[in-house]
Amino acid sequence: QVQLIESGGGLVQAGGSLRLSCAASGRTDKNYAMGWFRQAPGKEREFVASISWLGGTTTYVNSVKGRFTISRVNAKNTVYLQMNSLKPEDTAVYYCAARGGGSISISTVEGGYRDWGQGTQVTVSS
Repeated sequence: QVQLIESGGGLVQAGGSLRLSCAASGRTDKNYAMGWFRQAPGKEREFVASISWLGGTTTYVNSVKGRFTISRVNAKNTVYLQMNSLKPEDTAVYYCAARGGGSISISTVEGGYRDWGQGTQVTVSS
């Protein structure tokens, strides 16, 4: 399995930016796609973005398109989520997730991911 540690969360004013990082360790010898999910208070966890193994394919939930960018540096076993023009409704705990070894294509569903981080809090004030 892969261990994932998120960082970069915090408190930001509406319109501001944050960059989340997710560092992978453990069984990183297999190729796998990555994703970001988020869970707001009182709501179910939702898909945010996903990136294929080589980074050539990405997809986003409609609410973040044009504001968020997912990227990865495989040499560093790290995936990023650049979040711009943040809104109060982006407030949530953000989770990084990795698909199982060999699953190199993107996925928008929780069940498509095997390994999960502990999450990092993002709070956007109005």
